[in-house]
Amino acid sequence: MSTAQSLYDLLAEGSELTIVCHNNPDPDCLASALALGRIAAAAGIDARQILYSGDISHQQNRAFVNLLEVDLEPFDPAAVQDRDAGSLLAFVDHAVPGANNQVPEGTPVDIVIDHHPVEEIDARFVDHREAVGATATILTEYIQELGIDLDTTLATALLFAIRRETLGFLRGATRAEYDAAGYLHDNVDQDLLGQLSSPSVSGATVDAIATAIQNRTIRGSVLISHVGRTSERDALPQAADYLATLEGVDTAIVFGILAETIQLSARSTDARVHIGDVLHEAFADVGSAGGHREMAGGEVPLGIFADYTSDDTQLLAIVEQVITARLVAGLNLTDETDDQSSPSEAE
Repeated sequence: MSTAQSLYDLLAEGSELTIVCHNNPDPDCLASALALGRIAAAAGIDARQILYSGDISHQQNRAFVNLLEVDLEPFDPAAVQDRDAGSLLAFVDHAVPGANNQVPEGTPVDIVIDHHPVEEIDARFVDHREAVGATATILTEYIQELGIDLDTTLATALLFAIRRETLGFLRGATRAEYDAAGYLHDNVDQDLLGQLSSPSVSGATVDAIATAIQNRTIRGSVLISHVGRTSERDALPQAADYLATLEGVDTAIVFGILAETIQLSARSTDARVHIGDVLHEAFADVGSAGGHREMAGGEVPLGIFADYTSDDTQLLAIVEQVITARLVAGLNLTDETDDQSSPSEAE
């Protein structure tokens, strides 16, 4: 029996399906949730819901939800606990209760479909493929194999998710992504795809990226920067993507203070560096971090730093010093900084 058919058969046994997105869901997670919901509908499940926690703040993520009219509901712990026998719980684009989601640790999970590095997944159905570039690729394979109706909305969502997750097929893309794109192409709304690809950017996001550019320091081919305190969480990965294109830079890491946490985003094209492992080893003792060889992120509670001072300027200075020191140690860098911290000099 194929993997797709095994999933379908499990869904056919259920009476309702709750799909939980990871915190601050991105298009890969959202499109995968949409596709799994369509498969569940075909298997006879009428009661379906998609739950999320955190914020949908990235302009592309907001455009995705609004233009595709994705029906999302805020996470509710009651929806995942004390479920009836026929009530199925699914994770897409993440895998473990309590890790990048608000599901209580130890909660039984029925379905996990993911492509992120993770160990010890416990679920009735697991399709975990680190080698593929996007979880949406896996769901596209299911849709094709099971003969699920592929309408314009679903095709556009899946193709956009694959393109976004692989940075236009330039990061982590495999033959599977190209095959999935070829299958989806004829049903895609090209105008809608264009709108999703070029949403408007808020002034706060531009300001945060500008701050990251100004605050950059470079050691060899590694760039480290911060955005200070910001409300724009998704400015960090956008800043990391941009700064990683700077001439001579193979690894870019950007961090910042958001509410009561320190967020990190990293990109690397250095074959000697697995940036997900670097972040995990650097911050696992104080927070959560990890990801792929080329792309990773992390979160550290601010409380461990806030105890030292109530002055925000001093707090940022402490955070910058400690986070940078951990990154320098994790990447085995020297303490000497190249003289490339001025935008005009780099240009």
